[in-house]
Amino acid sequence: MARNVYGLDLGTYEIKIYDKKKEQIWKIKNVIATHDKKHIFSVGSEAYEMYEKAPDNIQVVFPMHNGVIAHFNDMQYLLQNLLGPKKQFSRGAQYVIAVPTDVTEVEKRAFYDLVSHSTAKAKSVRIVERGIADAVGMGLDIWNEKGIFVANFGGETTELSVLASGGMVLNRLVKVGGIHFDTAIVNLVRHNRDFLIGRVTAEKLRKKFGVFEQDTDTSLTVAGRDLITGVPKQESIPISLVRAAMKEPLAECVHAIKIMIDRTPPDVHRRIEQNGIYLTGGLANLEGLSTYLEESTGLKVTMAQIPELCAVTGLKKIISNKDYRKLTYSMLDEDYRWLR
Repeated sequence: MARNVYGLDLGTYEIKIYDKKKEQIWKIKNVIATHDKKHIFSVGSEAYEMYEKAPDNIQVVFPMHNGVIAHFNDMQYLLQNLLGPKKQFSRGAQYVIAVPTDVTEVEKRAFYDLVSHSTAKAKSVRIVERGIADAVGMGLDIWNEKGIFVANFGGETTELSVLASGGMVLNRLVKVGGIHFDTAIVNLVRHNRDFLIGRVTAEKLRKKFGVFEQDTDTSLTVAGRDLITGVPKQESIPISLVRAAMKEPLAECVHAIKIMIDRTPPDVHRRIEQNGIYLTGGLANLEGLSTYLEESTGLKVTMAQIPELCAVTGLKKIISNKDYRKLTYSMLDEDYRWLR
């Protein structure tokens, strides 16, 4: 049997996979449900359905945290259930994995070990910085462009990357993402209305209202619990409350972007001023985010066509084009060990 090649973009809340043999990209929730913290009985989207609904003896676990692997064995088990026949990895396959750049070498090594030291018996494992995969996925001229700024807004982190001439110039992993927006909404609704909503409900409010313009009189009725009486009820949440909650995490992201741009070398800085910001990641779909960033930074913002799949689309191109393969490396490479 011919060996397969997989591209893996492991996000905090979703895994995106490119399967070369099937010539297919798909995504699934990055979550596992366990019984009494011992027995795994559900993974992926099925397990996510239990989030905030499961009884006390059912734990819903997200193996990724802040962009890196927090529960290695759970992550490995989840991948085993997603790839290959009979709930096992396709043995002897090759893997290209998108990883955040601004993490420790131990954290980066975990992505490598995920498939190299497992039942997969991988033929090879190569990694590429997610910012580079994003740029390739957007179809940018990564080799010749002298200044590319990629902002990947994800579920738990915002990854900022400055690229030039096919390489990484600067990068930063900001620990602000969709969950922080949702948590801020939960907290402000609780404080202002004595009304408790879940994170999934907060996410629904965030997606409904967006972050820029729109009718300020809009509201949405959601289910929750009255903290004074303790009784479940329906409450109308206005757009103004949701926008106020998201103001601080948005400002933190904009501040990080401005600092990153100010730190870039002059030639790269000039090109970024011309090219603007390239926006990717699942949170990029948030209505009005690109407009908000333009207003806040003074730079043009170009959003990827399907932002949540941008990095894995880049992996597909890297796997399919031998010129792009130069962008990847193995953590066993002599040059890599010497550089580190």
